[in-house]
Amino acid sequence: MVQTNMGNHSIMLTDEERQPCEIWTRVMGYYRPVSEFNIGKKSEHAERFFFKESKTVEAISEFETSHVSP
Repeated sequence: MVQTNMGNHSIMLTDEERQPCEIWTRVMGYYRPVSEFNIGKKSEHAERFFFKESKTVEAISEFETSHVSP
């Protein structure tokens, strides 16, 4: 059961009333729902790494620091 407060009103939903969230992703240049993937594509999607800008900036800084010309 989920309860949400909206101003002075409170909304309560049972699990049966909730709508499932559908996840879409870009494959081969167009978007498709993950639920329609075949077994192989679902496995590939589960193994993906997601881009994190902070880690990329940190890696670039470390690279530039270690490759400074004398």
